[in-house]
Amino acid sequence: MQRSFLDYLKITFKGMAMGAADVVPGVSGGTIAFISGIYEELISTISGVKPTLLTTWKEDGFKAMWKEMNGNFILALFCGILISLFSLMRLANYLLENHPVLIWSFFFGLVLASIWFVGKQIPKWNFKVILGLLIGAAVAFYIVSLPPLASNSGYLYLFLAGAIAVCAMILPGISGAFILVLLGAYKSITEAAHDFDVKTLVVVGCGAVFGLLSFSRVLKWLFVHYSSITLAVLTGFIAGSLNKIWPWKEVLEKATYGEKEVVLREASVLPWNFNGDPQTLYAGLLMLAGFFLIIILEMLATSKPDSADAAD
Repeated sequence: MQRSFLDYLKITFKGMAMGAADVVPGVSGGTIAFISGIYEELISTISGVKPTLLTTWKEDGFKAMWKEMNGNFILALFCGILISLFSLMRLANYLLENHPVLIWSFFFGLVLASIWFVGKQIPKWNFKVILGLLIGAAVAFYIVSLPPLASNSGYLYLFLAGAIAVCAMILPGISGAFILVLLGAYKSITEAAHDFDVKTLVVVGCGAVFGLLSFSRVLKWLFVHYSSITLAVLTGFIAGSLNKIWPWKEVLEKATYGEKEVVLREASVLPWNFNGDPQTLYAGLLMLAGFFLIIILEMLATSKPDSADAAD
C-alpha cells in the first residue's frame, strides 16, 4: 500500500480525533477510528505485532521489519493521539466542568450518526445480524449501567484491569477510562501516575500491551470470518453506549481521587427534569452539528477517496 505524505498527515489528524475522544470519559477512540475508516487497518496492524518481526529485523534489516509492521501508519496515528492527549486535556476538562450539557450534546449527535455510518457498511441484514446488533446493544447498555467495584490495588488485578480497559478502548462505544472506574482500578492507576509509582504503571502497561495484542487478534479473526455479524455487534455497542453520553444527567454518587472528581453513578433524565439550566436550544443545535459533521465527513470520504484506498 503506497501512501503519500498527505495521506499520513490525514492519518495523524484521525489520530488527533481519536485522542480527543479518549480524553472525554465515556467516549471511545474506537468509535472515531470506525467513523474515520481506519478501524480494520488499526486492528490488523496491531494484531500483526508479533515476535517474528524481530526475526525479520535480524535477517532482512530494520526497513523490512518497519514495512511489515505497517510502521508509518502506527507512527502517524499515535503521534496524532499523543498530540491530542497533551494539548486537549485541559480544554476537555474545562468544557466538561463548565459546559457539560453542551459538550455531551455534541458527542451524542456524533455517536448517534456513527450508528448509521457503521450500520450501513453491513451488506446484508438477516436474523443473525439483527440478533448480533441487539446483543451488542444490550451488553453495552448493561456495562455502562453497572455500579463500580471496590478499589483494588493488587498487581495481578491491575494487570488484568489494564488488559480489559485497553480492549474497551479499541471497541467502538465503550470508554477504557470508564471500565477502569467500574473495575475499581481507576483510583490506584491515577494515584500511581500522580506519584510516579513506576512499578504499578509498568504492571498496568504490560497488562494493556497483553490485552491489546491478544484482543486485536480476536477482532481480526472475527472480521475475516464473520464480518457482517461483527459489524452488527459493534454497531450495537455504539447504540448501547448512548445512555452513558446522554447530556442531561442526575448524579447519584461521586468520588474524589486526588484532585480529580469522578462520577460513579448517575441517571439519565429528560431536559425538563434536569436540575439546572438544560440549555435545550443550544444542546439541540450541537447535537445536529455533531450528527451532520459525520454525514459531511462520510460524503467527502466517498467523493474523494484517499490515494491509498485507490491503490487497493
